[in-house]
Amino acid sequence: MGVVNTTPDSFSDGGEHLEPGVAVAHGISLGAAGALIVDVGGESTRPGSEPVEVETEAARVLPVVAELARRGDVVVSVDTRHAVVAERAIRAGAHLVNDVSGLRDPDMAPLCAAEGVPVVIGHLRGEPRTMQDAPHYDDVVAEVGAHLSSQAGRALAAGVPSVVVDPGIGFGKTVEHNVLLLRALERFGPHPVLVGASRKGFIHHVADAPDPKDRLAGTLAVHVWAAMHGAAIVRAHDVAEHRQALSVLHRLRGV
Repeated sequence: MGVVNTTPDSFSDGGEHLEPGVAVAHGISLGAAGALIVDVGGESTRPGSEPVEVETEAARVLPVVAELARRGDVVVSVDTRHAVVAERAIRAGAHLVNDVSGLRDPDMAPLCAAEGVPVVIGHLRGEPRTMQDAPHYDDVVAEVGAHLSSQAGRALAAGVPSVVVDPGIGFGKTVEHNVLLLRALERFGPHPVLVGASRKGFIHHVADAPDPKDRLAGTLAVHVWAAMHGAAIVRAHDVAEHRQALSVLHRLRGV
């Protein structure tokens, strides 16, 4: 899954793809580099970020979703916490909803069920603005796993055709929480698992890489680990490098 952020304030590429034509071109390039899914988002959910009005979010993502869907080269995902935005994106051609908040909007699951669209259910503790303010868990693996299982069951019971679960690396977690979750990926089945650690701050805290764009090596380490331990999808900014790494991994594993 390649990332297209149509935002001015995303943590590693804010403002680079704010203009729709530039964002579409970037999405096309991600598909050409090997992404099977392109995830289009219009609201930054980096730590400390402020909410965005849904009309602003929709205006950012809809033209990009529509054009990428029209071209038909990739599966188009919309990265949104808001059912209103998701509905308009689906009508514009989105094939998948990526909800980092894990169906916190009560209208999201019924919408995806009615439209026959799968959903990625993320785990987010708190809100992006405050989620990194001393997050605490008694047992992070058990608590995240229970939340994902519960929300996945609710979505499927509502009629959503299929779900993917995402433990939410960096979303209301300390470095140690992230490490424990990554060590336990095989426990988050039976649903497919998505891991999105691309350029995230915990890589800096582990490997001293303060500039997000200098975190490719650490990102690849996390995502190769994830692929070896059951992840079905990795969400990445640097698609060509991921395709190369995962192609080698698959050959070594005899896939």
